[in-house]
Amino acid sequence: MRDLRSRLRSCERGSVSVEFAATLPLVAISMLLVAQIGLLVAQQMTIRQAAREGARAAAVGADGDAARARVLEAGNLDDGSAVVEVAPAAREVGDPVTVTVRYAPGLMPIVGRFIGDDFRLVASVTMRTERAPDGSDDPDADGSSD
Repeated sequence: MRDLRSRLRSCERGSVSVEFAATLPLVAISMLLVAQIGLLVAQQMTIRQAAREGARAAAVGADGDAARARVLEAGNLDDGSAVVEVAPAAREVGDPVTVTVRYAPGLMPIVGRFIGDDFRLVASVTMRTERAPDGSDDPDADGSSD
């Protein structure tokens, strides 16, 4: 009887190793998936902050090119992967200005299979213009008076 019990225990030890070997790849892939989703969320937050910086620059008088440069600098974004739109180009004090950033994230081996090649992270921020892009704060800056 004792011999039978010891044989059963030795067989159970082998089954634990087999179960561990079978589940380890699934656990590893799940952990990588969570890590890649975390990276995408972090990139989205960076894109949102960069759009906010660009909108602020445009609101205080920067033209479209300067606002675009501010977005790329603030987000440390690759110029080839980011599309920055500043609208409208001509604006007066009090008008809303919107900066939209579209960014293609880097290589995501696991998540990339689910989201496709044309996936873009997008952030759009609107602020009120405080100074017109030409630098004049006063709409009557031409010197005319009523």
